[in-house]
Amino acid sequence: MTVRHETITVETRRREETIDITPRVKAAVTRAKVRDGIVAVSVAHTTAAVFVNENADPDVQKDLLTALERMVPRDAKYAHAEGNGPAHIKAVLVGNSVTLTIRDGAIELGAWQGLYFAELDGPRERTATITVIGD
Repeated sequence: MTVRHETITVETRRREETIDITPRVKAAVTRAKVRDGIVAVSVAHTTAAVFVNENADPDVQKDLLTALERMVPRDAKYAHAEGNGPAHIKAVLVGNSVTLTIRDGAIELGAWQGLYFAELDGPRERTATITVIGD
């Protein structure tokens, strides 16, 4: 069994945005030379997240960020003194890790799916850890 960890850097440019990291995760799986197993992607940030969603229409990403803003409005009253309380809540709602199946050397994603990094308190330089496990 192989276990391989890679850290990638994600440069964000806006306060809130999503970035398609699918090609970078696929490349990590290829470098690991795992035919069958899993890949886990995680972020060790409390105001960022990762998720799987449609990657064919960029409006889906805009809709996601708009819906999160409606659920957790930036201008509401939050006790967290740093001013980024909504980003912490949004990160909890989206989640800090995703695990996907690797079969025959490839990540199993649907035809319209991609893997995204969500910046919720940028712009910043962020990191994500890609862990590939398998044979």
